[in-house]
Amino acid sequence: MEALSRMRFARISPQKLRLICELVAGKPVEQALSILQFTPKKGAKMVSKTLLAAIANARDQQQVDEDRLFVKRVTADTGPTWKRSIKRAHMHSTPILKRTSHLTVVVDERPS
Repeated sequence: MEALSRMRFARISPQKLRLICELVAGKPVEQALSILQFTPKKGAKMVSKTLLAAIANARDQQQVDEDRLFVKRVTADTGPTWKRSIKRAHMHSTPILKRTSHLTVVVDERPS
């Protein structure tokens, strides 16, 4: 039985977050958490928190065994972009795009 958790409007670009998602997709949850613990990226902490929430959802709502859980799917979708500008020389300005992401982690029980 699937259980999921979402983090919305995370202040990191989806391109950077997808690099972390590729590391843990398809792995058992214990292995995924240990990989994320030793990954020195900002997105690793976000994915780790969302994965722990998905594990808790599976445990509390569906009474599944945590030892049999694996990461079924991890997606990082584009959220809204904050548009800012910075002043430059000769009265010009340059746009700055502050990107956000929607992170979804789905865990499932490995079949026996």
